[in-house]
Amino acid sequence: MPREAVSRRYLMCAPTHFRVTYSINPWMDPSKPVDLPLAQTQWEDLRDRYRALGHTVELLDPRPDLPDMVFAANGATVIDGRVLGARFAYRERYEEAGAHRAWFRANGFTEIHEPDHVNEGEGDFAVTASYVLAGRGFRSSPLSHGEAQEFFGRPVIGLDLVDPRYYHLDTALSVLDDAGDEIMYYPGAFSPGSRSVLARLFPDALIAGEADAAALGLNAVSDGRHVLLPQAATGLFDPLRARGFEPVPMDLGELLKGGGSVKCCTQELRG
Repeated sequence: MPREAVSRRYLMCAPTHFRVTYSINPWMDPSKPVDLPLAQTQWEDLRDRYRALGHTVELLDPRPDLPDMVFAANGATVIDGRVLGARFAYRERYEEAGAHRAWFRANGFTEIHEPDHVNEGEGDFAVTASYVLAGRGFRSSPLSHGEAQEFFGRPVIGLDLVDPRYYHLDTALSVLDDAGDEIMYYPGAFSPGSRSVLARLFPDALIAGEADAAALGLNAVSDGRHVLLPQAATGLFDPLRARGFEPVPMDLGELLKGGGSVKCCTQELRG
C-alpha cells in the first residue's frame, strides 16, 4: 500500500560559489574541476522537485568565501521550531554556522542555541519519532550528543562511524518515516557495537548494500512516501517500492565531488 506524504519545509542554498579547492573528506579531489552550470542545474532540479511534491523550500543566500554552503543540512538541526546551531570541525566551513544562525534570527526563530561542542547539524543528527540518532567519529564531537539531548529534551543515541567515506551520519543512514521510526542504513559504516544498537532499535530497517552506499544512496530525503536519492543507487529502488515508498532518482553528480548529495543539500525545518 502506498505511503502518505507529509508536507515539509526545507532550507537550501544555491551552489553559486561551489567549488572544490581543498579536501576535507575522501570524496573531495581539487584536481577534478566542477562544472558549475551543471551543478546549478542539478541543484535547481532538486529544489523544483521538492516544490512539485508540495513542499516549501526556503533559500539561504550563498557567500563567495564559503563554497560548501550548498550543503545546507550541515548548518543546524531544527526540532519543534528550536534551532541547535552548528560548530564546524574544519576552519574552511566555520563561518557557515554564523550565516545559518543569522538566517534563523531573520526568519522568526527565537530559540537558537549556539553550541559549545562541535556538531555539523543534520550531517550527524537524524530525527526519528523516538530518537535523535547522532554520529561521531570523524566530525561531530561525542560531547555534542549530551548538549543536543539537553536542548531538545529527546533521547540521543550515539553511533560510531568507522569508514572515512561515510564521514557524516547522513551518508550512511536515512530516516524513511519519522512518524514510525523507519530507517535505512549501511552496516559497514558503523562500529560493531553501533550495528548492534541499530539492529536492536530498528529490527525492520532496510539494509543497504555496499554498492548503493558507495553511490551515496543513503544521502536521501523522504517525505514519508517519496524518497529522493542519488540515481546511481539502483539497488535501493525495489526494496523501497516493496515497503510502499516511491523512489525519486536524482542526479547530483557535480555536488558529489564535494562529498554530498540530496540530503546534504537539504536541511529540514521541523515545527
